[in-house]
Amino acid sequence: MSSRSLVVLPDDAAKPIVDAIAGAKKSLRVKMFVFSDPALLDAVIAAHKRGVKVQVMLNPERRSGEEDNEATRKRLHAAGVEVRDSSPEVDLTHEKSMVVDDSVAFIKSLNWETKNLTETRDYAVITDHRHEVEEVVACFEADWNRKSFQPGEKAHMIWCPINGRDRIARFIDDAKHTLFVQNERYQDSVILERLVRAAERGVKVHVMAKPPHTLKKDKLVEGVGGLRILDDVGIKIHKLKGLKLHGKMLLADGVAAIVGSINLAPGSFDSRRELAIEVRDPEVVDRLHRIAKQDWENSHPLDLSDEGLLADLEDRQEGAAEALAIDADEKTRKKAKKKAKKKAMKKAAKKAVRGKKAASPKKKGSAAKAKKPKKRK
Repeated sequence: MSSRSLVVLPDDAAKPIVDAIAGAKKSLRVKMFVFSDPALLDAVIAAHKRGVKVQVMLNPERRSGEEDNEATRKRLHAAGVEVRDSSPEVDLTHEKSMVVDDSVAFIKSLNWETKNLTETRDYAVITDHRHEVEEVVACFEADWNRKSFQPGEKAHMIWCPINGRDRIARFIDDAKHTLFVQNERYQDSVILERLVRAAERGVKVHVMAKPPHTLKKDKLVEGVGGLRILDDVGIKIHKLKGLKLHGKMLLADGVAAIVGSINLAPGSFDSRRELAIEVRDPEVVDRLHRIAKQDWENSHPLDLSDEGLLADLEDRQEGAAEALAIDADEKTRKKAKKKAKKKAMKKAAKKAVRGKKAASPKKKGSAAKAKKPKKRK
């Protein structure tokens, strides 16, 4: 019987992925935006050495021209593993997927970087549904052989630049009671409009985003503008505490979810190879619901006021006030500095408390007192 399951990072660590690679018998297809984690690299090379047909497709470079995968590419080549750049048909390949023995597919939000396995909130859905696995394989083969990939109107998976915007927009439109969204970017006007409409028809929309200072300078205006639009209509926007947000997940009414690589930005929808999957399996959705609840409780509101943005951005991004058309007069700047100072002091105090707890010896008192001396016979 076909099934789907969920991997949550960093909770589950790399073990489910490493175990799947170790269990490969015939073939292993990996398509990755960034691949640098040593343990996963060792696992892939080990699979090749035991006779598994391994094919690895890597994004050649970021928009900035930065080459994240060069060292990995050299090591794979040296080990005799087949490795190619991703398809030039798209501007960039941001898809993160793996297919084992043509029978099991991993659809992921995480890169194969150590930080995505240990420091960030990320997800992977594992499916052995034949039609889903076959579709992921078909795209891999098309990109590997430099052919066009067209899954058709009845595609099971969510692909960019094919049906991504439409499928996510319809998913939001179908939400009736609650909608929980985790994403790094909120920049696409169509998706922003759908989220606003959902809030206006009474859906309780909760959004988790990264703080503005983490946005790249050329995406600051779109990123902050999108969040402020959502904030203006009363949508609650929070940022995670402790963990960094990298996952891309939507959860509707506690019964359906989308997980994958797609950021809610025009570039992702229109010119990048992206992959996501919609799931309604109770076990998968229930766990996502528990994680969403846990993350929301372990978060705090993003301050998107002029003062809040200046406090977050000043001394981190030069010219941010001008770019966002914030009237940064002396009064506003003083308020922003006060907020920033208060935030820094709070952070330092928490760090000091954690340091004291770690340094202080454990008390033996309570346990010792609870034990009564044995009576001598």
